[in-house]
Amino acid sequence: MNSTDRKPRPWQRIDHLDQMIPYLFALGCARAWMTLTFAAPEGIALSVGFDPHTVFDYAYALTGILATLAASRIAPLHAQPWARPAALLAMLAASACMIGAPGAGDGAAPLLFAGAILGAFGFCTTLLMFNEAIAPLSLVRIALYMAASRFIAVPLTYLCQGLVGERFSLMLVLLPLLSLASLTLAFRQLPERDRKAGPYPKFSYPWKPLAVLCIYAFAYGMRASQLPAGAGVHSSLSTALVMGVFFVIVYFFSNRFSVSVLFRSPLLLMVCGLLLIPAEGILGTAAAGYLISMGMTLMSLLVSLLFFDLSKRMGVAVLALTGAMCVNPLFTIWGGNCADLLAGTGLAPQTQDIVITVAVVMLVLASTLVLLSEKDLASRWGVKLLETENLAADSLRAEAMAERCDAVTAQYHLSPREDEICRLIAQGKTNAEIERELFIAPGTLKAHIQHIYVKVGVHSRKELVALCGGEAA
Repeated sequence: MNSTDRKPRPWQRIDHLDQMIPYLFALGCARAWMTLTFAAPEGIALSVGFDPHTVFDYAYALTGILATLAASRIAPLHAQPWARPAALLAMLAASACMIGAPGAGDGAAPLLFAGAILGAFGFCTTLLMFNEAIAPLSLVRIALYMAASRFIAVPLTYLCQGLVGERFSLMLVLLPLLSLASLTLAFRQLPERDRKAGPYPKFSYPWKPLAVLCIYAFAYGMRASQLPAGAGVHSSLSTALVMGVFFVIVYFFSNRFSVSVLFRSPLLLMVCGLLLIPAEGILGTAAAGYLISMGMTLMSLLVSLLFFDLSKRMGVAVLALTGAMCVNPLFTIWGGNCADLLAGTGLAPQTQDIVITVAVVMLVLASTLVLLSEKDLASRWGVKLLETENLAADSLRAEAMAERCDAVTAQYHLSPREDEICRLIAQGKTNAEIERELFIAPGTLKAHIQHIYVKVGVHSRKELVALCGGEAA
């Protein structure tokens, strides 16, 4: 009995987690580096008239938007000969600027500004290439690997924050090197077909999930200045807590609840955190701050999963989808600005807390319940992740089908184009969908399908799908 004949049992889980080590450090080291240099630069003295982190966020958003707009020309980004060297050099140059700024006297401000611009470009480019490296994996692996990568960034950050002087400076150089080296290893693990550029179909951008994320970022920003120690969306204790719990739930219990339930959990965390604000005099700021931070962090991860799901179903380059997510920090900044404006009105602090709580709870509720409509996301953009009842089983089935398609291609010597078509048929896609995704004419597609039938010795689509372990459309 081959792997495609075995149906995933309820207790089956994803195995071979050792394969995630390159992904773990590719993103983990990059996030730790960003936290140490810009988000929480405790080892760097800053005494200029602007916040380098704010400059970093604006440059990061601009880089992501430009990447989305230019995706049809540059995707896949990792295949561009300049991408990885440019990302590494930009991050190293940013580290040099941040290290040299404290002793630069009047030159500190230009160094910090240049460092923020270079750091944003390098970090954003690395993050987008990481998304390309992880996109070919099954959704459950993407969820597990991303959660583990964000988790590992926290102890890396805390370890480095305990260093001083030359040791701290050395880590600001080593982290980008480790990140890009791990990213290179992650790409080498992928099959050759997943490293090549595919067609770039036309698509309607799924603005609803992005709008939800931006509203959550705005809500988080209104409380960002009052968060307790250890809370935040970067490499903080709250991030480690929520990512650790998320990893455990997905790994052990993803077959026991629908994914749509998981997508409503950030709403629960955020609303509970906001409702605890009036009780901060009794409970302190820790409970509210941690819940709000955890809700924002979890929503960021879940929206990323939605975009990965869309990329898989529609054949859209993940760069075109996730690049726009880089605008998220700007809404955090603007949320903080609104909170500052409210503080300047002269209202009592308790009244301000009530106004913020009511306004943000209404925004978060509306965005989650109205914008994240499963039916609308599926019909308009092809996002069906929220309809998944058993993420582990679906992912195991997808991995088994991919392995079977590999075997069929090797055994019957299918051409690269025939291999593409065979896999899309196995996924249950119709001829019309395949034509749109691969930009081929109906007659050309039919000719390819007939050639596949002859090579593999089948006489119908149903037989081909069964051979590949897929499901008929």
